[in-house]
Amino acid sequence: MHSPTISGLNGTDRHNLTSTDRASANCSKPVIIGLYGLPGSGKSFLLNVLKCGLSHADFAFYDGSQVIAADTPGGLEAFQNLNEDDKERARDRAIERIKRESFHSGRSALVTGHAVFWAEGEGAGQLVCTPADLDTYTHILYLDVPARDIAKYRSSDQKRSRPSVSIAHLIQWQHEEKKQLRQLCRSHDILFTTITQRQVSMGRLVPLIQDLRSHTDDLNTTLAQQRMDDFITTGSERPETVLVFDADKTLAPQDSGELFWELASTSSAKADERFPLKALFSSPLQYSYTAFRQAALLCEEFIGDNKEYDDFCEKVALMINIHPEILDLLHLVSGQTHVRALVLTCGLRRVWEKVLKREGLAKTVTVIGGGRLSDALVMTPALKAALVTRLCEVHDTYVWALGDSPLDVEMLQAAHQAIVVTGDKTLRSASMDEALTKSIGKAGFWPRQAVLPSTATARLDASRLPLVQLTDQFFVESVFVRRQSLHLLHATDRFAAKLLMTPTRDAAVFGPALRDVHSQIGWYLATEFCTQILGVETYHVPHVQGHQTDGYRILHEKETLIVPLMRGGEPMALGVNRALPLAMFLHAKNPSDIQHEHLQGRVTIFLVDSVINTGQSILDFVRHIRHLHASIRIIVVAGVIQAKSVSTSRIAQELSRIRRLSFVALRLSENQFIGRGNTDTGHRLFNTVHLD
Repeated sequence: MHSPTISGLNGTDRHNLTSTDRASANCSKPVIIGLYGLPGSGKSFLLNVLKCGLSHADFAFYDGSQVIAADTPGGLEAFQNLNEDDKERARDRAIERIKRESFHSGRSALVTGHAVFWAEGEGAGQLVCTPADLDTYTHILYLDVPARDIAKYRSSDQKRSRPSVSIAHLIQWQHEEKKQLRQLCRSHDILFTTITQRQVSMGRLVPLIQDLRSHTDDLNTTLAQQRMDDFITTGSERPETVLVFDADKTLAPQDSGELFWELASTSSAKADERFPLKALFSSPLQYSYTAFRQAALLCEEFIGDNKEYDDFCEKVALMINIHPEILDLLHLVSGQTHVRALVLTCGLRRVWEKVLKREGLAKTVTVIGGGRLSDALVMTPALKAALVTRLCEVHDTYVWALGDSPLDVEMLQAAHQAIVVTGDKTLRSASMDEALTKSIGKAGFWPRQAVLPSTATARLDASRLPLVQLTDQFFVESVFVRRQSLHLLHATDRFAAKLLMTPTRDAAVFGPALRDVHSQIGWYLATEFCTQILGVETYHVPHVQGHQTDGYRILHEKETLIVPLMRGGEPMALGVNRALPLAMFLHAKNPSDIQHEHLQGRVTIFLVDSVINTGQSILDFVRHIRHLHASIRIIVVAGVIQAKSVSTSRIAQELSRIRRLSFVALRLSENQFIGRGNTDTGHRLFNTVHLD
């Protein structure tokens, strides 16, 4: 049987209902729930049942036909005699009245309505759901009564005379009406679900409507934040570090949603019914809060029984195997108190709880997510990012985030450290490469990738997305390192420092003379302090008496890279270079100026600047270097470092977690001052004070 065309649905007849006005959709509006179904399906009876079960202080109840009759001179009989344009205007007036009354009263509205009228024998039905309806409704509930029962109700109805309709036509009418309403709702930011007589008889409809009235995006965020806060505060010690994982195709190569719907759907079902989430997330709702709430409602439609749902989740869980590398990491976390693991899933929370329980991790790994309305919340990509930001900023934890798809990019960007889990090419997200290409390097975002399994091919290239082994000892130590003081050496109270800093503070010293002083400071700091950090090595030199003797140089001098942070760091870096003449020298104004090939074969890298104020630029450089090379020794050399930037600031706390990082300074300063013109070190070094 060919699906008939509903007149007016595609904008070819009276009006275009295939897209929504996003400006109006984003405005706050009252909760107005449409009760739809074929004529004779029992909508009016259901409305009366709901009047008994719902609070009249919270809800107003409307029979749509009666509202139209009240607003039309002559009532329903006169309305029936109007032309189609006048009928649409009458319907618009009715729904506008309901919206206005609901807005002023603060009550939600339940409204019975019709979507399509379709006389048997006509090639297509007539859409009577107007643009005003779709701009007003926040939810539509479709009374899904078997066609055979509807035929009985219609024939036995004593109050209304309805034309006789075959069961075959009722089935076709109902199927098309549900299909079209579902599509229209997704184009207009409306939640849609079907309800059955069984749900009504079991008392499930009233709680459903109460949930639809109260649940909002803001409430959803609050509930998720509360669960995450409980995760942080539970236990004897607040965590210093949190590992945050996406679930599907990150913890394991499988996708719980795909497996669930393969089990739940019959093999004879159509594609959009067998894989309903694909159609849903491809709709205008995309990956919004409304889309994930709609996904939960879809689950309720297909599997309404809690035990049946739990059984399906158990079957799906048995089909999922966590990556061995991630499993080992999670077991390491379970033995720590200062590090915890958290799973934020847009998929089925219950499935992943069962998977983790099977692996003995139920008590040590928390899962926050949804799947059904009873979960109270849904997880969205934006909410994942907000929760990670809360971990960082409110709870002062250091966050490692692991994800696999574009839906995880916001979360990865919000974390201190981001790991992209790269799976088998035939299974992983095809659009992730493009998403990463657009985001890498922006706002200090420098992710790395873990290829799981190891036989899979890597994404992009090692320069943009370096490889990391989750089982590597250095990586594990980086995750489990405790917060500690920065490794800092300085000469603030030494007589040498007092002598060297004097000309740097003398307004009469500038240009070449000041550059010479900075070069001397660089040489002094390299020889006095960097030798303490790195040590020295011997090599043969010709003795003045004619034989070979031992000479000394800084360890791994040939494998060292010196990077002046341009432009103020160059004179001091040249002094460091005098102490390490065999070292490679590379100018850098931005972190991205340091490329992967610059670090190949290097053991140590010096970052040299004249003054460090907040430390943000140093943090950006260090993050970038760690993005390119996990273990290279980093030494930051500066003439003056503002004390808070390496002690109590947020930046200092983040820097303190980075291994093999040291700071060397001529002096620390309690004075937080940013120079301008004559007081700016860079201008004084290069005689450009007039440019400020």
